[in-house]
Amino acid sequence: MFSRSFARNVLTATLTVVGVFICLYLIYLLRRPLGWLVVATFISVALSGPVNVLNRHMRRGFAITLCFFGLLLIPAGVIAVVVPPIVNEGSELVNHAPRYAHQAEDFINKNRRLRKLDNQYHITQKVQRWANDLPSKAGTAAGWLGDVGLGIVNSLFAAVTILIMTAFLLGNGPRWRARLLELQPPERAARLGPTIDSMSSAVGAYVAGALFQAFVAGITTFLVLTILGVPFAGPLGVLTGLFDLIPMVGATIAAVLVGIVTLFANFPIDTIIWAVWAIVYQQVENNLIQPRIQNRAVGVHPFGVIIAVLFGATLLGIPGALLAVPVAASIQIGIRDWWRWREETKSNGVAPALPPPQPTTSGPPPSGGDPAIEG
Repeated sequence: MFSRSFARNVLTATLTVVGVFICLYLIYLLRRPLGWLVVATFISVALSGPVNVLNRHMRRGFAITLCFFGLLLIPAGVIAVVVPPIVNEGSELVNHAPRYAHQAEDFINKNRRLRKLDNQYHITQKVQRWANDLPSKAGTAAGWLGDVGLGIVNSLFAAVTILIMTAFLLGNGPRWRARLLELQPPERAARLGPTIDSMSSAVGAYVAGALFQAFVAGITTFLVLTILGVPFAGPLGVLTGLFDLIPMVGATIAAVLVGIVTLFANFPIDTIIWAVWAIVYQQVENNLIQPRIQNRAVGVHPFGVIIAVLFGATLLGIPGALLAVPVAASIQIGIRDWWRWREETKSNGVAPALPPPQPTTSGPPPSGGDPAIEG
């Protein structure tokens, strides 16, 4: 009898471990579409607020179309601002590379220490050879551009797939939510519904606040760089806004990149002014703007934000870092509501496994009932 029970337990444990490994392996194989599904769910939750507002005045399909149109304007605007300067300056670099090499050679010859290093390592000869070969190598960039084009096609396929899934989630999300609550016992449905609504509100509030914060960072960067006369003020402003979407570290990375550009504009005046401005602005953002967004919208502790960003970036890269805070906020809301329900049932002396109560009519609860459950 003992051996049979022991063998059954060993078999059950073995099958459980094998099943877990199979599930983990399937998740690993499906990590890309699962990542797309996570991104689509996040976008649909973020757009659900504007869609619901527009749905009051028009059909839901038209509301989703308008929100999608506004969503597509963001990457289109970024491409229109960033790509033309990159293409123009790349062409200028190829055409004027020999002249830049001659200028570097003259500068080295006028400095004794640099001239000594050049005589030892032949730096100017290598730079001159590279500059002379650069125009002829421009034609060989076709293969590299082909690889870039393939990557763009794959990214477009992923973006279209994500948008299609987002459209389905926005169109059928309310129906699926109602169906999910109908399948639950009345007591659980009464608590699960507000929890889902709280998660949705937290994600929407965080996205709106993060976009506003990024917009302010990009506009102020553009204005400061325009006043200083630093070139590429528009693309650098867009770059700052995009990096500012990454919690905690994005603004610092953008400030360093812009500071490197100012080194080639009017060093050291522009660099010093930009460094002072970046420090002052980040203090204002970290102490005034960002706490309002994170604490009021999601309420996640800064240490939790850092851990969530690190985990999200490791799992999904930049999209994971962007999704980390609202996902952490949703998990926090779920755990908080579950713990509150658990404490209420313990304090009222009611076991969680009680059958669901019968629906009550308006008026005071019947004698002997538990107001906490019936409410």
